[in-house]
Amino acid sequence: MIKDGDLAPDFTAPDQNGREVSLQDFRGKNIVLYFYPKDETSGCVKEACSFRDDSRMFEGIGAEVVGVSVDGVESHKRFYDKYGLNFTLVSDKKKEITKKYGVLKFTGSAKRTTFLIGKDGKVKYIFNDVKPDGHSKEVLDRLKEM
Repeated sequence: MIKDGDLAPDFTAPDQNGREVSLQDFRGKNIVLYFYPKDETSGCVKEACSFRDDSRMFEGIGAEVVGVSVDGVESHKRFYDKYGLNFTLVSDKKKEITKKYGVLKFTGSAKRTTFLIGKDGKVKYIFNDVKPDGHSKEVLDRLKEM
C-alpha cells in the first residue's frame, strides 16, 4: 500500500485521445492524481466538473489534474467532450495503475481516491473514501499547504 512520502509509481497508458501518457510527463508540477469508479455516473460527473470548474486555481498554484478510471479510451473521450473537461483522463482498462496504487475494488472499478504528488514525484497526501461534494476545494486547500 502506498503511503505519504513514497515515490509515486510511474505508469504509461492512453489518455482520452488515445495518446500514451506517463506520470513522468507531469513531473516538475504538483499532480492531483484522482481515481474514480466510472465515466457518466453521478458522483464521477460531479467530481470531474468540480475539477474542471476550479482549473484556473489549480493552474495558478502549478498543479496538474489527472483522472484515472478503468473505462476505455472511447468512453473517456465521450465523457471529456460531453462535460467540456480540461484535464487529462487516463484509461486503465488493464487495471495495472489501479493495482499499483492499491485502489482496485473487488468489483473491478477504482476506489474514489486522490493522491497529491509533489514536484519531486513523492506522494504528499492521500484522500481516501472521497466524497465528490467539495472535494476539489479540499484538494486546493491541501495543495496550498504544500
